[in-house]
This record gives sequence, C-alpha cells and structure tokens, in this order.
Amino acid sequence: MKSFLIGVFLLTPLMGISQQMDSVASPLISIDKEKFLKHVNIGFDMRTEFQAYKFRGGDQYYNGLQFENGFTALTISGQLHERVDFNFRNRFNSDTEVQSLDLLSNNIQFAYLKVKATEKIDVYIGKMFAFYGGYEFEFNPLYILEFNDIYSNALAFVTGAGLTYQAYKNHQFRFQVLNSRTLLYEDLYGDIASQNIQEPIWPVSLVANWRGHFFDGKFETNYSASYGNEVKNQGTYFFTLGHKYKNKDLTLMYDFQYSYEEIDTKGIVNSILVDNEIAENVLYVENWLRGEYRFSQKFQGLLTLMTNSAYDNLNTSRDHIRTSFGAIPTIYYNPFKKIDLRFFLAYIGRYYEYSSYAKDNFDVADYNRNELRIGVIAPLNLL
Repeated sequence: MKSFLIGVFLLTPLMGISQQMDSVASPLISIDKEKFLKHVNIGFDMRTEFQAYKFRGGDQYYNGLQFENGFTALTISGQLHERVDFNFRNRFNSDTEVQSLDLLSNNIQFAYLKVKATEKIDVYIGKMFAFYGGYEFEFNPLYILEFNDIYSNALAFVTGAGLTYQAYKNHQFRFQVLNSRTLLYEDLYGDIASQNIQEPIWPVSLVANWRGHFFDGKFETNYSASYGNEVKNQGTYFFTLGHKYKNKDLTLMYDFQYSYEEIDTKGIVNSILVDNEIAENVLYVENWLRGEYRFSQKFQGLLTLMTNSAYDNLNTSRDHIRTSFGAIPTIYYNPFKKIDLRFFLAYIGRYYEYSSYAKDNFDVADYNRNELRIGVIAPLNLL
C-alpha cells in the first residue's frame, strides 16, 4: 500500500503536464487576469421610473400609477486581439423566447465580433444593430423614453455581416447584409392565407450608410438606404436622412424617414385590419427632432418632437390612415462629478388622429396618451 501511494504521488504531476500538453488552445482568461481585464469593459445600464399616465379616446379611458424598469441591461465588450473586438448586450426586460430563425432570444441585442481588416476597413459578424441612418436610432435605448413609430415597431437587432470603410477623414461608408427577420416564415406568416405571401429563398436586408462630418465636426450627416424582403417578391424600401448640429452647449438633431413597404412590416396599418389579413403597399413618413441644451454642469434640458403619417394602398388610391404626434420635454439632473447618474423629470404626450377614410372603413377613433415620469438613468461602468 505504501508503495502504491508513493507511485500515485509521483505520477500526479506527470498527469497534470499531460493534460496541459493535450490542450488545443490556451484559455481566454489566463492567470494573468490583470492583463486580460485591462481590455474588457463591463457595464450595467438601468433606467427605473415612476409613471403617472392616462389614456383618452376611442375605447381607451384609463388612469394609472406604477413603478417600471424601463431599461435594464448588462453589456460586456472588449478586445480579444489587437485587431479583434467583441460586444455583447443582454437586455433583461425583453422577450426571452428563442427566435426560430436566428436561434437567439430577443433579449440578446448584441453578440458580434468586429475585426479590423485594414487601417480603413472594419468587418462585423454576428447579431448587431442595423446601420440605419439618423440619430434617433443611434441612441442607446437607455436614453430614449419613447421612440417614434417606425423604430417602436422595427426589427432593430438582427444577425448578419457588415463592414465600415473610412474613405476619408470626415466620411465613412457602411454596408450590411442581414437577415430581414428573426422568425421562420411559418412562425411569422403561417396563419395568413394569401397567394402574395410566400417564402423567399433568402429573407435578406441590404443596408448602405454614409456618415459625414463638416465645419470641424459641428455639423454631421447620417444617411442610409436599405431594402429588405420578408416574403417573396415583396420588400421594404427604407430611407433615412439624419442631420446633427452641435456647439458648446446646444445639440440639434433632425431625422426624416421614408419607408415604403409592399408588405407591412411595422404592423401599424395592419393592426386595424381583420385577423389573418396583412396590409400591402403601405407608406410611412416620419419626422423626428431632438434638441439638447446644457444649462450647467448639473442640469440639462431636452425636447423631442415627432410625427408619423401612415398610408395604405399606395399604388392605387393612396389612402391616408393615421397621423401621430409626440412631444417629450425632459430635465436631467446629475448631482455627481465622477459618476454619470442622472435623475430626470419628463412628460410624454402622444396623439393619434385617424383619417375619415380609416374611421369609415375600419371603425377606429382618435385617442391620446399622457404620461409624467420621474426616474433615474444610470449607465454604470463596473469594469
């Protein structure tokens, strides 16, 4: 027995060496943790608010008070190699059902790699945000209390590949090839009986984007054009013109958006139709304006104004369906110098007016929603 124990004792280090030699790759997190963590960022973003709201119009007559976690997310990003970065974001208060096409749940918004191919070209692969133009979509949803109608209903985070090309110092071009949906055809359109609704060979979106900087960076443009087809031979043509002016204390942003959809992918017009029908040849035209002014180191004022006009049967009668309006004045208060923690007070007013055509044919009525929110926004950098 004594000889056996001595043998085991002598062989154990050799077994450990054998396991190390058999390893096909060194671990990502090595003993040298300090060196690894230097290139990793971990953030916890949260927006918690108290809401007082009321709905009026149509069949919506309701008052309410509640606390809500408007946005809660964990972000991990960093550098794996001098030319390879990664980005991952999990939004906890989002749908966790795994999507049948891309096989990720909706709460995972980012899961992509960025590879620096050359000094001017970066390549992206994985689940990412679409390179749509404008500045509304550029914001982290943490800072947007309410998006305008297109982005409230658009598929923003999808799987695919893209690249950015820094053609000149002040001009960047971006391109993407993406899935146009996250669900398989039968899960999204399986209950709709129409000869026009058929499965395409590839449900794909193509996005092109141009970002320009002028006048020493005081004025910027963010334009995009995209085409996507969720079903066969019928697609969405989406154009965005974004503009931004910035000086020391004032920032102004204006987006114009035009989305012609041979099949209604936003669902706004479709929502007033009967079940198992889908709107075709729909047009959405939007305007979005946001102004930001810093009164002092601790106080900042914001004002967002938005409109959306929706049309049906664009190729024939061009029927106006609905116009929505929105106004969101907001005050930020940041009491700390060394941490970005903002208390805010905001009013959200949304107004929805249906045309006489829509009222006569679809039994709809105008309505409005008014909210008062008091809360905190905390983009916390943990590492």
